[in-house]
Amino acid sequence: MFNSQEIISTIEMVKNEHLDVRAVTLGINLFDCISHDLNVFKKNVRNKIVKNASNLVSVCDAVGEKYGIAVVNKRISISPIALVAAPFSASQMVEIAHTLNDVAREVNIDFLGGFSALVEKGIAVGDSALIDALPEALAQTQRLCASVNVATTRSGINMDAVLQISRAIKKASELSKADDGLACAKLCVFANIPQDMPFMAGAYLGVGEADAVINVGVSGPGVVKKAIERAIENSPNISLGKIAEIIKNTACKVTRVGELIGREVAEELNIRFGVVDLSLAPTPTVGDSIGEIFQTLGLTSIGVPGSTAALAMLNDAVKKGGAFASSHVGGLSGAFIPVSEDLNIAEAAANGYLSIEKLEAMTCVCSVGLDMVPVPGDISEETLAGIIADEMAIGMINNKTTATRIIPVPGKKAGDKVSFGGLLGEATIMDVPHATNRDVFVTRGGRIPAPIHSLKN
Repeated sequence: MFNSQEIISTIEMVKNEHLDVRAVTLGINLFDCISHDLNVFKKNVRNKIVKNASNLVSVCDAVGEKYGIAVVNKRISISPIALVAAPFSASQMVEIAHTLNDVAREVNIDFLGGFSALVEKGIAVGDSALIDALPEALAQTQRLCASVNVATTRSGINMDAVLQISRAIKKASELSKADDGLACAKLCVFANIPQDMPFMAGAYLGVGEADAVINVGVSGPGVVKKAIERAIENSPNISLGKIAEIIKNTACKVTRVGELIGREVAEELNIRFGVVDLSLAPTPTVGDSIGEIFQTLGLTSIGVPGSTAALAMLNDAVKKGGAFASSHVGGLSGAFIPVSEDLNIAEAAANGYLSIEKLEAMTCVCSVGLDMVPVPGDISEETLAGIIADEMAIGMINNKTTATRIIPVPGKKAGDKVSFGGLLGEATIMDVPHATNRDVFVTRGGRIPAPIHSLKN
């Protein structure tokens, strides 16, 4: 299906441009682990994960070495715990979180996602228990990630869930105060969450997926930046249409690399291959930045006028290139604009080029949303819920995935610095203008109805 020499040639061309297979994620269905006995359930979960994932890391390393490109992160996504552990209380959910964290350490994967709930239309008993457990579960574990889907285009926005999750975020921040609210970095709140996403913190295995599946996430902002630089160097007056074509062709090559490695890992593990998620996910490394692409295109900084148009072009070209390269493109597949995880974006925020309002506007055309945004620790639950609701509305109305990963940093205010370490990076805490404790809109509860264009059938 693929020309291996072509892929190897592509890898050689981009080996110094920060191309990597950012994540291979093994999805594991846990519905056959269900039990009303907590100890039996935890034992079943551990056995199923170990059975499927014991060789994941070694196989990824071997395949990566074979092709000369590292698989940076090895991860697991599981069925939503709010569903498979529905009979259990919040305190028992915390016990389950510890079991998941322990087994993630046992099989030596980086993160395990799926401590999740799908509450876009209502909150069931298991959902409520999981949300109540989130603060302790995330503060007391290291490798566990969580997500809550509170809105869809078909169902509207569950405002009761938005307020409840805002309270959980505030509590998780306080419980991880010593780490500047780090627990919140492992929680994504979604509208229209994909069921096959390999990227954390939002990954989980959808209900309609196979018993086990390999999804791969490839990232290459440095590759795209270098391709644009070469084109402009050769032709200084090159048009935006031609630049979009270059981005598309580059994304096509990167997708083929990801699919080759993902399929080989799946074959070695005797597990079905799922999708390639071609998301330009940056790191805090110079040269591996989405923000630097904006400067290469001719903007002073991400956040200045023209940034939303540039991001729309970038995101669309990436998707077109990925769709041409593979019939199995999924997840988010586009451009991430995380604040702390991208050195250039963090600097733009610190220098005043990028405000939280402009960031929200840009999420209308990116592939995720308000990602890794540190805000003052004294932000109110109501203001936090309002920010989340606004982002969910963008996803609902535009029939796209949006998400928030907001981190209230205890004891710190706008303008202060915060460092989360590693790939999570560092940033200046962003100001939230016009934040008050008097807004009662989000406390009215209920469900904001789905838009009229949701009635497609």
